[in-house]
Amino acid sequence: MTSNDSTFFGHPRGLATLFFTEMWERFSYYGMRALLILFMTAAPAIGGMGYDAATAGSVYGLYTFGVYALALPGGWIADRLIGQRRAVLYGGILIALGHYSLAVPSTTTFYVGLVLIVFGTGLLKPNISAIVGDLYTEKGARRDAAFSIFYMGINVGGLFGPLICSWLGEPREGAAWVNWHYGFGAAGVGMTFALIQYVAGAQHLQGAGELKEDSGRPERLTSARRQFSIGLVVAAVLAVAATALSLSGAVSVALFAERVFYVVTALFIAYFVIVILFVARDQVERRRLTVCFFLCLGAAMFWSGFEQGGSALNLFARDLTDRTIFGTELTAGALQSVNAIFIILLAPVVGMVWVALGARNPSMAVKFGLGLGLLGVGFLVMAWASMSLADGRVGMRWLVATYFFHTVGELCLSPVGLSSMTKLAPGRLQGQMMGTWFMGAAIGNLVAGMVTRFLPEAETMEAAMQNGVQLFGMVAAIAGAAGLLFIAFARPLRRMQSGVN
Repeated sequence: MTSNDSTFFGHPRGLATLFFTEMWERFSYYGMRALLILFMTAAPAIGGMGYDAATAGSVYGLYTFGVYALALPGGWIADRLIGQRRAVLYGGILIALGHYSLAVPSTTTFYVGLVLIVFGTGLLKPNISAIVGDLYTEKGARRDAAFSIFYMGINVGGLFGPLICSWLGEPREGAAWVNWHYGFGAAGVGMTFALIQYVAGAQHLQGAGELKEDSGRPERLTSARRQFSIGLVVAAVLAVAATALSLSGAVSVALFAERVFYVVTALFIAYFVIVILFVARDQVERRRLTVCFFLCLGAAMFWSGFEQGGSALNLFARDLTDRTIFGTELTAGALQSVNAIFIILLAPVVGMVWVALGARNPSMAVKFGLGLGLLGVGFLVMAWASMSLADGRVGMRWLVATYFFHTVGELCLSPVGLSSMTKLAPGRLQGQMMGTWFMGAAIGNLVAGMVTRFLPEAETMEAAMQNGVQLFGMVAAIAGAAGLLFIAFARPLRRMQSGVN
């Protein structure tokens, strides 16, 4: 197929296949995510697991960490062993099985389901985007437009997933037919729809996403299979050891998550030290890679706050927010759709602002500073909301305002971060730099789960107020300070970019 085969909004028909696959996959991911921490912290009397906030947050953090961290081996498996097309198919099957496993009311099936989704998403997520790019022979505006259409599918799925899955899953008065596992099952049905239309539309992909010829040579396949087998054995040993320690009570889930954070962060920093000092070939590369490090660090800090939407802010929505509108109470998980709504509405606006600014367009560092600063403003809103708890539950407007600031911050930081990594990294290291970007996101997601330990059970509104003010105020201060540092050092960082804008 050539990129001139235009049947889907002026784009190849294969883009429609990928659009709807990603839409349904994100429907399943965000739909399940809206229920996850609520289910774990709900009392057994209403079908929940009865975990405390610290344990539930740690499980949530480890799960979302795994989703992003396994994008690295998922991309390697596709590049070296099976190609992107089969990686997406196998990943989708694992994800669907994971959601159906969650739909079975058992602690064992719950954790098996999470593991299956992590492995499946690691295979699907990085590779479906690669197939989008592979549909086009050119790398110009038409290809960029295709990714804009593709990402719209992400947000459509992110909009409807939480609404439907939480409506089916969250227990509430007068809804005896609702069950947590129906919500998880609905996520599985969504992923099944993704698989059906992916297989049905695979003919329109033609050669896109196939294993590259140089990777398919027998000697390279043999070497890759050997490396994959070794990696699989090591991963299995680590998983068994972690499970044994957890079941024996020697290491709690919260402590295990904390140790993972320390180890991964240390490896993250050590990698950059080695690359900057020993891999960079000249001073220009060394400076640019240093900027990459600061951008990845900033991204990790941003996602550690932003991804609290599924953890601490989700618990706030359930326990401390009056969700009644026009006499009907919304589910807590329904508020997880607000970010997707704002993305759909505001992404074109922010893009037009950057274009209109022209030569006055802010630098990478300034945009990162703005993103972190807006994240901090959002948490200031939550601290203010917590102060209002003395009068009882607060209105939904507080969370909506917070998600507004967080979404604008995401639009300032995330797109420019992805673009900057490809511009700043030397050609031979671009894949690795994109990997570190995703690893920064993984670390941020882990922290976003771990912070729920600072939201202990509060018996009174006064105690809830104190917890909220302390947690959200602390996050606001850290994010705001980081944002100010990026803006303050914008000029030195721009000089270190050595001509890359």
